[in-house]
Amino acid sequence: MASMRDIKRRKGSIQSTQQITKAMKLVSTVKLQKAKGHAEEVNPYFNHMYHAVTSMLARSGTVNHPYLKAGSSTKKGIVVITSNRGLAGGYNSNITKLITDGEIPKEDIVLYTIGNKGKEALERRGYEVKLDASEVIEAPTYADASDICKKVLQDFAAGEIGEIYLAYTHFKNTVVHEPKLMKLLPVEFDDVDTEASDDNVLMNYEPNEEEALNMIIPKYITSLFYGALVEAVASENGARMQAMDSATSNAEEMIDDLTLKFNRARQGSITQELTEIIAGAEALS
Repeated sequence: MASMRDIKRRKGSIQSTQQITKAMKLVSTVKLQKAKGHAEEVNPYFNHMYHAVTSMLARSGTVNHPYLKAGSSTKKGIVVITSNRGLAGGYNSNITKLITDGEIPKEDIVLYTIGNKGKEALERRGYEVKLDASEVIEAPTYADASDICKKVLQDFAAGEIGEIYLAYTHFKNTVVHEPKLMKLLPVEFDDVDTEASDDNVLMNYEPNEEEALNMIIPKYITSLFYGALVEAVASENGARMQAMDSATSNAEEMIDDLTLKFNRARQGSITQELTEIIAGAEALS
């Protein structure tokens, strides 16, 4: 059984850790409120842009454009959004699992990473990282998303990758964060969009379809990147807040348990001393 000194030292260590987790929880809560508000503002634009463009392209008939068909390369470019810091529960690992446990072979994946944790985890498993933009996740802007989009689309147009995917964490609410892997290019249409297009006239482009799509698709991809970055920041802070709250609660339970053990040990020590005193008194009498 541990001595009273060991129990006291252990309890003090856990109390110090608990103070840290409490502080981290408070910081994450403040950051979450700001990030949550931003995500809620951006999310409608994110969703409307996605549905508007896919619906428009579904009504485009047999438009022949490089962005609407897979490239000749078997490589799949995946933009992976994680965080630069840990202590956020399963936030980062859930994203990396989308890649490592997915159906795309490792040798066919080219990564564009945003966030050190995802980059480090996937590099250790032998994945190719073409671009690292981890600094972006600290304070993402639309310009950052545009720069990443240009690089990815440049590789797509050059035939270095044949498809483009996005792996990020969708922010549903404070406690629910859903890891997602979206295919961005070539654009695919779900059954609803296809059915809806049958009842509408085909889309007309002015001055021509190629020039219009050359302008629309990059803006579409940039908007999805930016929306994903904003949601990822909110999800990260929500996950960290939950993780630190659980850690604080666990520390409280451990402190209560150690307090009980300490009191029992002290009671046992006192009882033993009294027994020895009584036994000594009886021997002298």
